[in-house]
Amino acid sequence: MFLESTREVRLASRPTGTPTAANFEIASTPVPPLKAGEVLVKNLWMSVDPYMRGRMVDRESYVPPFQIGKPLDGGAVGEVLESTSPRFKVGDVVLHQFGWREHFVAADTQVHAVDTRLAPPQAWLGAIGMTGMTAWTGLTRIAHIKAGETVFVSAASGAVGAIAVQIAKLQGCRVVASVGNEEKAAWLRELGADAVINYRTAGDLTAALKAAAPEGIDVYFENVGGAHLEAALNVLKPNGRVAVCGMIEQYNATEAPKGPSNIALVIMKRLRLEGFIVSDHWGAYPEFVALMAKWLAEGKIQTRETIREGLEAAPDAFIGLFRGENTGKMLVRLS
Repeated sequence: MFLESTREVRLASRPTGTPTAANFEIASTPVPPLKAGEVLVKNLWMSVDPYMRGRMVDRESYVPPFQIGKPLDGGAVGEVLESTSPRFKVGDVVLHQFGWREHFVAADTQVHAVDTRLAPPQAWLGAIGMTGMTAWTGLTRIAHIKAGETVFVSAASGAVGAIAVQIAKLQGCRVVASVGNEEKAAWLRELGADAVINYRTAGDLTAALKAAAPEGIDVYFENVGGAHLEAALNVLKPNGRVAVCGMIEQYNATEAPKGPSNIALVIMKRLRLEGFIVSDHWGAYPEFVALMAKWLAEGKIQTRETIREGLEAAPDAFIGLFRGENTGKMLVRLS
């Protein structure tokens, strides 16, 4: 197959505060001929995720920052159009980190085959991919949840949060969820959340959390930071655990955020707060896939997707994460 060029999304400038469309540009780029051991892939779906905001800042982190004038990258699934590798044939569906573009050429070691009999292609970016793995890791490998415990999940209608709610329920926990509107709250109740707080209308978040969990919470799955973390520290039981997945409230801050005023409770209550990066736990991914495939087949895990169409929609899909526009996983369908 001969493909002369393709399109990609590049970082045009580094955002200050919430990103805007001006921080992105769509450009055409040549498609090189394949060398031995390479594949040409047409992307079908790509993911946009809050952690990508941190990569737009030129600072040292656990992943390199995006470079101005260069394509962004991130999770995507695509179909092999051409292959010079014995490992892949035309038509194979692969998972990789070459998102934000329509086609690409890469070494066969940079893509991984997925079994679409277990789950559809886009699910490998969601429930059975990094999203689900993040929720499972935080609950089971960081917080070590136990049946009968009460778990509080913030940003619970988001991609990771919604899976975390359901996994906690499957493990026999009572779950309190926090969301930003009543439509999302209704969905979380459908998923089995025992109590749901609309933080936009709740007023005093600590009071709302105490009302939802009168005996306190054992575990907090942290996605937000700020007032949510303060409330969780107030309501956590002695020896409670916090799995710190993300703090989306800070991602677009233009000033240094204030620390929780009640951080001393970590000492008095003997709390354990542990941040985690899911890639550090990737050795357990096969174990997770076996579990999640079973749960999906049995209908024990439900998913929702918020879908934008076409590469042009990718920047706005990403920005929409910070406007709360997604319920479940935000995806961009490229083909």
